[in-house]
Amino acid sequence: MNSGKLPHDHGQDIEAHLEDLPDSEVFQAAAGMFRLLDDGNRVRIFWILCHCEECVINLSSLMEMSSPAVSHHLRQLKAGGLIVSRRSGKEVYYKAADTPQAQLLHQIIEQVVEISCPGC
Repeated sequence: MNSGKLPHDHGQDIEAHLEDLPDSEVFQAAAGMFRLLDDGNRVRIFWILCHCEECVINLSSLMEMSSPAVSHHLRQLKAGGLIVSRRSGKEVYYKAADTPQAQLLHQIIEQVVEISCPGC
């Protein structure tokens, strides 16, 4: 942040509150996490994987989507660090990553769903 005074003084002493303002790269990383969830199908897949470990075939059935479409979403979630995978024979299983970011996003989704659909 600019170490000088702001051009307009609104009497809020904002400079003191923003002394520890993180660099813009930190906010870009946060925006990237939210971009991963800019698709309802991807949010739903992530939510499912927060509750269980599943393979692409079962996810495809649950989502009523083709396996390639589900795989596309899984690649994005994995590249973003929100899910992890493990191989067992020919099968690959996916689940939510055990990271603070994944846990926080899961909590946010749960709360937004509860607010949006209180009678569900």
